[in-house]
Amino acid sequence: MSVSYPLRLFVPTDFESLYLLDRACYPRGIAYSRRELRWYLAQPGAICFVAEVEGTVAGFILADADPPHGHIITIDIAEAHRRRGMGTVLLGAAERALAECGVLMVDIETATDNQAGLHFWTAHKYQTIGALPRYYLGRIDAIRMRKTLSIMETRATPTDREI
Repeated sequence: MSVSYPLRLFVPTDFESLYLLDRACYPRGIAYSRRELRWYLAQPGAICFVAEVEGTVAGFILADADPPHGHIITIDIAEAHRRRGMGTVLLGAAERALAECGVLMVDIETATDNQAGLHFWTAHKYQTIGALPRYYLGRIDAIRMRKTLSIMETRATPTDREI
């Protein structure tokens, strides 16, 4: 079953909703502080898409373009909307936007014990390129993964035309 989520670009009035969603998705110390989240959103290469359901922010993705490299900073989905395709829709929009900026490869980090995250990134063709010992909280190891973008990432889908 294919699910469609209309996406839109981040606007400053979304900040508090994004901050609270990040706090709900990640434990203290891993979730971004207000200052960190503001900093990432203010970067010249910041790309942030928001998914709303019934007027409420249900998910977002924050990426950074620094061609030819890109980085997925975070992808956050409200618990009630997980495993329904929203992450895939958000990731697709971010990858296309990154490709349009000239990004050729995108990196992410995920905790080694995050089985759902590892499955998600692997399913989306991200490959392990290294380990990051004690990356989270000074004690949780992470895996760095990378995807090389292809011309396919620059093609729009009907869902993305709603952005």
